[in-house]
Amino acid sequence: MSKRKEDALDPDTIALLQWCAEVEALFVAAGAKPDEAQQQIEENAEWFTDMFFDGLSPEEAAKAALN
Repeated sequence: MSKRKEDALDPDTIALLQWCAEVEALFVAAGAKPDEAQQQIEENAEWFTDMFFDGLSPEEAAKAALN
Protein backbone atom coordinates (compact mmCIF):
# COMPACT_ATOMS: atom_id res chain seq x y z
CA MET A 1 0.00 0.00 0.00
CA SER A 2 1.48 3.37 -0.94
CA LYS A 3 1.25 6.37 1.29
CA ARG A 4 -0.72 9.35 0.18
CA LYS A 5 1.37 12.42 -0.48
CA GLU A 6 -0.17 14.34 2.43
CA ASP A 7 0.80 11.51 4.83
CA ALA A 8 4.51 11.99 4.10
CA LEU A 9 6.60 13.62 6.82
CA ASP A 10 8.32 16.91 6.08
CA PRO A 11 12.12 17.10 6.31
CA ASP A 12 12.06 19.01 9.63
CA THR A 13 9.91 16.33 11.24
CA ILE A 14 12.18 13.57 9.97
CA ALA A 15 15.25 15.41 11.29
CA LEU A 16 13.57 15.97 14.67
CA LEU A 17 12.66 12.28 14.97
CA GLN A 18 16.22 11.24 14.14
CA TRP A 19 17.58 13.77 16.65
CA CYS A 20 15.23 12.44 19.35
CA ALA A 21 16.37 8.89 18.60
CA GLU A 22 19.96 10.00 19.20
CA VAL A 23 18.98 11.65 22.50
CA GLU A 24 17.14 8.47 23.49
CA ALA A 25 20.22 6.36 22.72
CA LEU A 26 22.30 8.67 24.93
CA PHE A 27 19.82 8.18 27.78
CA VAL A 28 20.14 4.42 27.40
CA ALA A 29 23.94 4.69 27.32
CA ALA A 30 23.70 6.65 30.58
CA GLY A 31 21.80 3.78 32.20
CA ALA A 32 18.12 4.37 31.46
CA LYS A 33 15.97 1.50 30.26
CA PRO A 34 14.82 1.96 26.64
CA ASP A 35 11.17 2.39 27.65
CA GLU A 36 12.15 4.98 30.30
CA ALA A 37 14.21 6.91 27.76
CA GLN A 38 11.35 6.95 25.28
CA GLN A 39 8.89 8.01 27.97
CA GLN A 40 11.17 10.89 29.01
CA ILE A 41 11.17 12.23 25.46
CA GLU A 42 7.43 11.75 25.01
CA GLU A 43 6.58 13.48 28.29
CA ASN A 44 8.84 16.42 27.46
CA ALA A 45 8.28 16.55 23.69
CA GLU A 46 7.78 20.31 23.55
CA TRP A 47 10.97 20.99 25.52
CA PHE A 48 13.01 18.63 23.34
CA THR A 49 11.48 20.13 20.19
CA ASP A 50 12.52 23.59 21.38
CA MET A 51 16.06 22.37 22.04
CA PHE A 52 16.21 20.83 18.56
CA PHE A 53 15.10 24.04 16.87
CA ASP A 54 17.44 26.07 19.10
CA GLY A 55 20.29 24.08 17.53
CA LEU A 56 21.38 21.97 20.51
CA SER A 57 23.18 18.76 19.68
CA PRO A 58 21.70 15.48 20.96
CA GLU A 59 24.57 15.37 23.47
CA GLU A 60 23.76 18.86 24.78
CA ALA A 61 20.05 18.00 25.07
CA ALA A 62 20.74 14.74 26.88
CA LYS A 63 23.10 16.50 29.29
CA ALA A 64 20.47 19.17 30.01
CA ALA A 65 17.80 16.54 30.61
CA LEU A 66 19.99 14.41 32.86
CA ASN A 67 20.93 17.36 35.11
